[in-house]
Amino acid sequence: MSAQPEQETPGCDSLVLRRVAIDTYRENVAYLHRDCAVYRAEGFQALSKVEVRANGKRILATLNVVDDASIVGCHQLGVSEDAFAQLDVPDGHPASVSQAEPAESIPALFRKINGERLTRDDFHAIVGDIAQHRYSKIELTAFVVACNRSELDREEVFFLTEAMVASGRRLDWHEPLVVDKHCIGGIPGNRTSMLVVPIVAAYGLVFPKTSSRAITSPAGTADTMEVLATVELPFDRLTEIVRTHKGCLAWGGTANLSPADDVLISVERPLALDSPGQMVASILSKKIAAGATHLVLDIPIGPTAKVRSMPEAQRLRRLFEYVAQRLHLSLDVVITDGRQPVGQGVGPVLEARDVMRVLENHPDAPNDLRQKSLRLAGRLIECSPDVRGGDGFRIARDILDSGRALAQMRAIIEAQGSRDFDHQHPVLGALTLEVGAAQAGVVTGIDNLQIAQIARLAGAPKVQGAGVDLLRKLGDEVRAGETLYRVHASYPADFEFARQACLRCNGFSLGQADQVPHVFVEF
Repeated sequence: MSAQPEQETPGCDSLVLRRVAIDTYRENVAYLHRDCAVYRAEGFQALSKVEVRANGKRILATLNVVDDASIVGCHQLGVSEDAFAQLDVPDGHPASVSQAEPAESIPALFRKINGERLTRDDFHAIVGDIAQHRYSKIELTAFVVACNRSELDREEVFFLTEAMVASGRRLDWHEPLVVDKHCIGGIPGNRTSMLVVPIVAAYGLVFPKTSSRAITSPAGTADTMEVLATVELPFDRLTEIVRTHKGCLAWGGTANLSPADDVLISVERPLALDSPGQMVASILSKKIAAGATHLVLDIPIGPTAKVRSMPEAQRLRRLFEYVAQRLHLSLDVVITDGRQPVGQGVGPVLEARDVMRVLENHPDAPNDLRQKSLRLAGRLIECSPDVRGGDGFRIARDILDSGRALAQMRAIIEAQGSRDFDHQHPVLGALTLEVGAAQAGVVTGIDNLQIAQIARLAGAPKVQGAGVDLLRKLGDEVRAGETLYRVHASYPADFEFARQACLRCNGFSLGQADQVPHVFVEF
């Protein structure tokens, strides 16, 4: 939560603040020494919720008890990195701590745990408390699991989405048409946003693209764009760039859009829970809060994608469309090929290389990334009342082929703060492993999950030059021993982790041409 002004009790500041350099990932944590007089007097318990006050501001935090004075002394109140940033005071500033009142929405949480259907007011109360960090990680986990176990009905999904939008800032660009594009994820190398934004912005539509960093994937859009430009921008600078250049490719963490979603993600991802209702609420709340009026949503289908059948994709589409319609968001859902990674590179530098090759119409540019990006950009361009349905792809292709998209991307990169990146000779991890085919045959399967895991074990996205460079795709004929892909790592330990994973399962299946899985697309 953002620190809130609060009237302090005179003389209560018996402790001094200490910044404890621990990243607790979206959770405010406070630290008290076990022998601290305040700890003993207040009767605190580990993992209880406490209220921290400093300089007229207050935050809620989870208490951890410390026995090591080198971490926190008896007269100190330690706070985690997130909490310290919210308080915005220097180390050593007077501070106080007290028991926090229980969140008022806890009875509604218990009803959801028991499988009951919740009302609009219930969801607004729960999400408001989550955004204010009134829930512990245990309570957050209980809410996420309860919503996953007794699946939310479509009206509950609408209530949850609406509440998540209301929990933070909602942008207004004062434009009748503001577009956005999103993929539900799960496909490595799928960096279409970095091509769609400059194409659509060059056409003239407002496209403020705020993206997340990778949590379980080898790279998010923000991680890959960070190879080319600064992505952590002050909010005022971000809006200035959008107004000047019609678009941006920035990390969304500075904009305070649907902050409850960021907190929920911090427990959903470690549990690998991504229920349809929570996915819809997460995606649509972020887009509506960002001021989008029109959204193109990409749902890939494939044997190792998040969605694995057309009936499942259609059910998800109907849920997205219902909630979007209730929230007055124009939504265009497209179902795409999710049988394999998109492009050649998997990892920040490799993906940035692919993007720049497509923008420059380079002969080695991956055609699947180019075609998919053009089709998505075309659908967004068709949101314009001046464009006939079906003409968007041609317009997008002309913008890309003419170099206008490349010029637009360069302008956005310069505005955000250009990084020193030579995509002709990208700096990749020096430790390499070439993974060869065990036998001759046709590539009949590429496991998205395994390729992503190998790239992460190699160091991506933390190590920008780490990842997997794919040399063969579905339907390609290969000879025994021929290289399927190359792994790049910078550190021996990462290299060994990735090598062992490749030995266990290299992610490729070989067989006959008629065994290549059928593709489901709606373009």
